[in-house]
Amino acid sequence: MKKFIIFFLSVSCVFSAKAQIDYDEVLGGNLNTITTAVPFLLISPDSRSGAMGDVGVATSPDASSMHWNPAKLSFTQDNIGISVSIVPWLRELVPDINLQYIGGYYKLNNNEAIGYELRYFSLGDITFTDNSGQVIGQYKPNEMALGTAYSRKLSRDLSIAISARYIYSNLTGGQTAGGTETVAGQSISSDISTFYTKPTTIGAKKSDISVGMNISNMGNKISYTETITRDFIPINLRLGTDITTEMDDYNKISFAIDFNKLLVPSPPLYDNETGEIIAGKDPDVGIVTGIFQSFGDAPGEIDENGVPVPGSKFKEEMREINVSAGMEYWYSNQFALRAGYFHEHDTKGGRKYLTFGSGVKYNVFALDFSYLISTSNIGGTNPLANTMRFTLVFDLGAIGS
Repeated sequence: MKKFIIFFLSVSCVFSAKAQIDYDEVLGGNLNTITTAVPFLLISPDSRSGAMGDVGVATSPDASSMHWNPAKLSFTQDNIGISVSIVPWLRELVPDINLQYIGGYYKLNNNEAIGYELRYFSLGDITFTDNSGQVIGQYKPNEMALGTAYSRKLSRDLSIAISARYIYSNLTGGQTAGGTETVAGQSISSDISTFYTKPTTIGAKKSDISVGMNISNMGNKISYTETITRDFIPINLRLGTDITTEMDDYNKISFAIDFNKLLVPSPPLYDNETGEIIAGKDPDVGIVTGIFQSFGDAPGEIDENGVPVPGSKFKEEMREINVSAGMEYWYSNQFALRAGYFHEHDTKGGRKYLTFGSGVKYNVFALDFSYLISTSNIGGTNPLANTMRFTLVFDLGAIGS
């Protein structure tokens, strides 16, 4: 039964644009989350960033930078890097959902690099039944994304990157529901990113201050049927900064913070009787319109008389920004300790958690681990609680050195 719940939640993400919220729900502070198709694209795939509260747009470049900020790849120190990660997902609900991720890069020269990634998301085994409860088949829903990027330095301190990605999502295995045959969803998306890093001194200590931005998953909508109804993929804006300081020859510490906002329409408020929009904007728009509309389409709150509450729209727009903060400590560039915190407003999903992790590096190999502790005060067990990530990194460019 739990597997059916997960399956239903995954599919329901693509039908949320028409979700109706009545006055009492808004006044009571209930959820008005923004949901999209293929949300697995936003899952943090690597243990390093996963241990730092899901920061990564401005941290030092590594083999997982394809996910966080491909523009960092041209600043990597080694010529070749590969990371392999596995993330058991939602283990508080079911035991067989997981994300598998392979990322890497190859430096063409000192100023250019190409990156690649492959992510595979398995939703475990799903048993399909008819209206009478008879089993009609079993299937393993799965989603996959394959991407590549080109990163180039524009100066000693600044770089940009462009990325392309193919997305495949098969949640039903071609089953028929309500007389409608389902199909696999497919999309092509792109990223635009930039990275700036500047050596400086803080209190006579050698330091680096970095700033990053990544607009990811800009692509066509996805549909799981042959109908004209299509749904946004998670177009996302990520901004962040990182400060790294060398305390001495052996000790180095970094502090980072990221801000994230989905660039897709917010669900409006509908009249329960007429179905007309009474607050917010129509979410059935094109991709470009949806991106720009996302900065000012929050419906806000309405009082018992149906009058908009002053300032509530701006307040809700601010609530749509998630905040991640993390720190990383390295000893002799061999042993790492990490910690972080992720915050999402209660009305936008309520994900709040602490993260911890460690890493060890020896020659060309590195092994990272992270652990998530939920701090959400929303009732019930948080399905993200106790999430673990494991990452193995190969710095193949270090072999020659």
